Amino acid sequence: MSNTTTTEATTIIIVDDHAMMLGGIRSILEGVEGLSVVAEATNGRDAIALASKHAPDIMFIDVGMPDLNGIEATRKIHTADPKIAIIALSMHSDERYVTGMLDAGARGYLLKTCDSEELFRAIDSVKRGKFYVTSDLTHVLVDRRQGSEHGVPRTGTPPIDSLTPREREVLQLIAEGLTSKEIGVRIGAALKTIESHRTNIIRKLDIHSIAELTKYAVREGLTGLSE
Repeated sequence: MSNTTTTEATTIIIVDDHAMMLGGIRSILEGVEGLSVVAEATNGRDAIALASKHAPDIMFIDVGMPDLNGIEATRKIHTADPKIAIIALSMHSDERYVTGMLDAGARGYLLKTCDSEELFRAIDSVKRGKFYVTSDLTHVLVDRRQGSEHGVPRTGTPPIDSLTPREREVLQLIAEGLTSKEIGVRIGAALKTIESHRTNIIRKLDIHSIAELTKYAVREGLTGLSE
């Protein structure tokens, strides 16, 4: 071995609520020189805690997860530490999921059907400060770039954007069947506060039944129930 200083390994955290995906990605990355998987998580809340603890270089985050979805987890992690390069993992090729993750701060978006070569291309791209979107969805990046260059604003404001991050979090938990009391315990808030969030959600979205709120949350990618 030479006496030259070795480069520190790129640290990675994998977040997915499917054990097979976790194991599959880990098996691909383990043993690769220059890469080190330092932690795994199965939900967004644990991902946030692990990001704070390890400050990894890269995080692979599943988009659809129960309790706290990948978009909201990404938003919180990126706000706390923008240096962490987040790569989304999803079964969904819908542009809403892609733009949702990129808007939240992700630097990459991969479909779970990707091969190991594409996984490594994504890692290489985000390490170099670039964005990487799976080849079938590169038009999303092009559209975003062209819109930014020409100052094209978004047409209209989607109702989901009217919700605060906490309201989106509460909406996800409502859609997953938790009561207001259970939601309060889960996120550490008073019952009165949760009821206030619920009222604001109903007013802003103009949706008044749990069934319709659930459908809306699934359609907007807030919950992993559809994945």
